[in-house]
Amino acid sequence: MYGLGILKGLGVTIRHFIDTYKNDVFYGFNKGKPAEEFGVRQGTKSEGIYTVQYPDEKVAVPERFRFTPFLVVNDADHPDAPGEDWCTSCGICSKVCPPQCIWIVRGTDPATGRPVPQPEAFFIDIDICMNCGFCAEFCPFDAIKMDHDYEMSNYDRTSVNIHDKERLSKPFSYYRSIAPTTAEEEADARGGWEHTDVIKEKKKAEAAAAKAAAAAAPKPAAVPVAEATADAAPVAEAVTAPAPEASADDEEQKKAERLAKREAALARKKAKGE
Repeated sequence: MYGLGILKGLGVTIRHFIDTYKNDVFYGFNKGKPAEEFGVRQGTKSEGIYTVQYPDEKVAVPERFRFTPFLVVNDADHPDAPGEDWCTSCGICSKVCPPQCIWIVRGTDPATGRPVPQPEAFFIDIDICMNCGFCAEFCPFDAIKMDHDYEMSNYDRTSVNIHDKERLSKPFSYYRSIAPTTAEEEADARGGWEHTDVIKEKKKAEAAAAKAAAAAAPKPAAVPVAEATADAAPVAEAVTAPAPEASADDEEQKKAERLAKREAALARKKAKGE
């Protein structure tokens, strides 16, 4: 009313303007020096207007930030299968990819020629990839994830921007470092930190071991037939023994009670009829 809104807006602008130069004076006209303050200034407690001095300063990306995909492999110090691929070359990621930028070559056993659940080759064209994350979302083995590396500029896009399996493969520890909360949630859903197939095999092995232990456990000693028959004889006698006959006095008392109830019922019926 009467321009009060315009004045309030100008007041907010002037306040931010003053806070901007107040911070400049406080930091000595060099916001790149105090690195510990940069995290505060890009948070909710930031005051004033400032420009991120990239590449000296870089805005921290959130945990669920997604850029180019990468393949998860076991760490080099894995006790059973160091560096083994989590990918089983099922092809689901290439089917759900909207721009169709994923190519997979399934691996084969050199001895038998039969396919094996590991990719022999894996290619992603980063120029075509739209960073949607469908491949990571639909992967049933948590084998493909979205990276945080967005500094990928180069001078040769015809070859460098087509990532092969060697460049796409990154250890599981790297994924835990860039997305610790998400990795923990996925591990809870899988039932462990290992690959889904490894967890299933461990559960089968534990069930088989428990079954073998139960089978190998000593059974209770068998009781001889003669002793069992002798022990069971008193019980059988107790069960089959006839109940003692009711005394004559009890029978007479019950008969008298029944007669008394009948006479009372007849009396009530007769009274109603009158």
